[in-house]
Amino acid sequence: MPVDNRIEGRLALITGASGGIGAACARDLHAQGVSLALTYSTNASSLQDLVTSLQSQSSSLKITSHQCDVAKDADLSRLFDEIKAQHSQHPDILVANAGYGKRVSNILDIAIEEWDYTINVNLRSSFLLTKLAIPHMQSQAWGRVIYISSIAAGGTSINGCHYSASKAGVQGMCKNLAQKMGKSGVTFNDVAPAMITGTGMIPDEAALKGTPGDPAGIPVGRAGTTDEVANVVTMLCRTGYVTGQSILLSGGLK
Repeated sequence: MPVDNRIEGRLALITGASGGIGAACARDLHAQGVSLALTYSTNASSLQDLVTSLQSQSSSLKITSHQCDVAKDADLSRLFDEIKAQHSQHPDILVANAGYGKRVSNILDIAIEEWDYTINVNLRSSFLLTKLAIPHMQSQAWGRVIYISSIAAGGTSINGCHYSASKAGVQGMCKNLAQKMGKSGVTFNDVAPAMITGTGMIPDEAALKGTPGDPAGIPVGRAGTTDEVANVVTMLCRTGYVTGQSILLSGGLK
């Protein structure tokens, strides 16, 4: 059977696409001829600006926007109903990017409610999105599931243990699914960024000064960019021979 790694003409769902890494992934996949279903939680105007910009570059690719709070099961179910109605199919590619991280380092300062919400948004929603996406991917023996995790999964973090636990859970889930579904034609990988500027958590390098992620301590001497994360996401979409991997983008930071 010939290997099919083409992504032109596919449909990608990218959660949390109103800015940062999600928006960068949308731009890069759109440039590869991929149609898009993009979600936002509250920032409708930013996502609409992105959609307008992309549509001005190509009118042949369908792009839809969807309000979705990934912490709510009903929103996730509605999202997939909307995608099917507007694209006549469910996504071929899932980029589970929407996440949450409040910079609280000391465990004594992390409320139980903060722990639960972080796990819900970062881990539980990734599980539910995957359950919703897999049936279509299996039916065509082709799919790509990419989770945006973090260097924090290994313990190194400017955030607390709640954030690390949520991202470590994503990585464990990813590796398990890759092993169990290896022959299905669906791949599972996670991209683990570290100290990426232009995001809600890290707007610029000044926000990293004096933290474990201070650019002075990063071997390449700078923070990363959202476009660099998107490059790796697109690469994982374009090859079916990578699965169960966690790709660390850290500039050499351990």
